[in-house]
Amino acid sequence: MRTRPGETEQHAAATKRHATNRQAVIRRHGTTALRRWGGVVSMALACLLAAVAVAFVPALPQLRGDTGRGGDGGASGGERLTQAAPARADDCESPESSLRPSPEDGPTIEKIKQRKVKKLIVGVDQNSYRWGYRDPNKSVGELEGFDIDLAREIAEKLLGDRNAVVFRAIPTNQRIPAIQSGQVDMVVRTMTINCERIKDVAFSTAYFETGQQVLAPKTSGITGYNETLKGKKVCSAAGSTAESALKEKSFGADIRTTVPNQLDCLVRLQLGEVDAVVTDSALAAGQAAQDPTVQLKGKEPFTTEYYGVAMRKDADDLVRRVNGVLDDYRKDKDGWRHSYNKWLAADLGKSAGPPNPKYKD
Repeated sequence: MRTRPGETEQHAAATKRHATNRQAVIRRHGTTALRRWGGVVSMALACLLAAVAVAFVPALPQLRGDTGRGGDGGASGGERLTQAAPARADDCESPESSLRPSPEDGPTIEKIKQRKVKKLIVGVDQNSYRWGYRDPNKSVGELEGFDIDLAREIAEKLLGDRNAVVFRAIPTNQRIPAIQSGQVDMVVRTMTINCERIKDVAFSTAYFETGQQVLAPKTSGITGYNETLKGKKVCSAAGSTAESALKEKSFGADIRTTVPNQLDCLVRLQLGEVDAVVTDSALAAGQAAQDPTVQLKGKEPFTTEYYGVAMRKDADDLVRRVNGVLDDYRKDKDGWRHSYNKWLAADLGKSAGPPNPKYKD
């Protein structure tokens, strides 16, 4: 994808302003802005939500949102849970199985290395607290979080430089289109591996285990993913596994509210436009940390899901290399465990470690 001179920098600056403003509102350091439901604050947040939606839903193939420098053209090509995810058993048996690692470079990686500016182009989130976000208290405002650490690790192992990466902010509902259109080399964005998605993209082995859970105000009568949702308005991100789970079983809830980015559900909850949110428990825990008036409902997630790095279906060489990176990352004391303790332990507690990899061959 080519842009006019200065266009990428202008868009990145605009994206940064939107994300920083929204994080500043949501993080509520020393403020009570988001505890005031309605009135002037509600109007301001509604305007902010509309602005973010415009910024994040450009029509493909014009999707942009570069948050790194030096991009040149388009891209080529927790805790253990027990319940099963709502994937259709007749589609596949083990969607988290992936190709065995290989140290060899193939055509996909060669194309990346032949770019004028040799950088990996990675689709990420920039609004998920602890996963991929900008800290409004830091003047530089660089992206940071668990997923960002992993993306930098992949860039270092593939290209020899942790900074050899261009981050592109991708809405939840545009992750697969961004990969298929070649606008990113991969997506590292709390993306659940499931039977439907492996029809469209290839995944690495799993790097995190999570599940769906309900988020609602502490004062709510909602107690979890159960009959207490009946008649309640529930928000989920379009194209997410949460949306799929609610369509399969809603308990009589009104599930018509969907948004491009899962964090927008939290804003709607704070505005009083919905009664609850369904999203990954790992993300919901971060949102509960941002807003002390809400909490996770239910003792544990009602599904078991795994996050993976998503890539093009025909990028076997890249998938194998990423799986090799993940194998080392799981074992390295300065890798997965260090990143988990830095970003997620405060909200999710002690972890049993990363899920064991599963391979197809």
